[in-house]
Amino acid sequence: MILSTMENVVFGYGETPVLSGISLEVHAGEFVGITGPNGAAKTTLLKLMLGLLKPWSGVVKINREALVGKRLNIGYVPQQVASFNSGFPSQVLELVQSGCYPKLGLFRRLGPEQRDIVERSLKQVGMWEHRHRKIGELSGGQKQRICIARALAGQPQVLILDEPTAGMDQQSRLGFYQLMRHYVTAHGVTVIMVTHGLEETEQYLDRVISLEQKESEEWQCLSTSSCSVRFGPAPLSE
Repeated sequence: MILSTMENVVFGYGETPVLSGISLEVHAGEFVGITGPNGAAKTTLLKLMLGLLKPWSGVVKINREALVGKRLNIGYVPQQVASFNSGFPSQVLELVQSGCYPKLGLFRRLGPEQRDIVERSLKQVGMWEHRHRKIGELSGGQKQRICIARALAGQPQVLILDEPTAGMDQQSRLGFYQLMRHYVTAHGVTVIMVTHGLEETEQYLDRVISLEQKESEEWQCLSTSSCSVRFGPAPLSE
């Protein structure tokens, strides 16, 4: 089932468009990679999908029939999470627990179910043993992992990840891709991930959206299926 569509979207900064004529579909329960060279407006594309940016023209639509419940529960892990400075006061456990609050409400206490979810999320990213450490004391890769754990603790329907494996070693990266594949296959979560490491990730992905640019033109979307057949911009209907 189609989760969201972008129809002929144009967006830019100042007076200059950076994305032009973007039309694509994201299906529920799909693991999608977004790739392209530096400066290819990959993060901008994510923010348009999230509704954090409004397109200059074109339409971004969410298919409400694909949702479980009345609203879309999105987990978002941005770039630059390593910027938590050394004085950041919260502990790892506190930050990850905060991922449960949107479902519970800010002033409700975590029950046994939520505590189990937090523990599982931290163990899945290999950070349970660090749960009582201050966030500012961690390495960049460790900070990245706890932000992913926080997103998982919210039990999202959609996970949007902007270069989530930055700062991780190869073993940790491969373990993370396997974990995301599990969430897609076993739990029906939709995962949309910006990545530079296509060689590592391609075997786990259902589809790759490539941002490509011809000389003197804006970035355009091309899509590749899991069987590596390039078929151009995704159609807007079945």
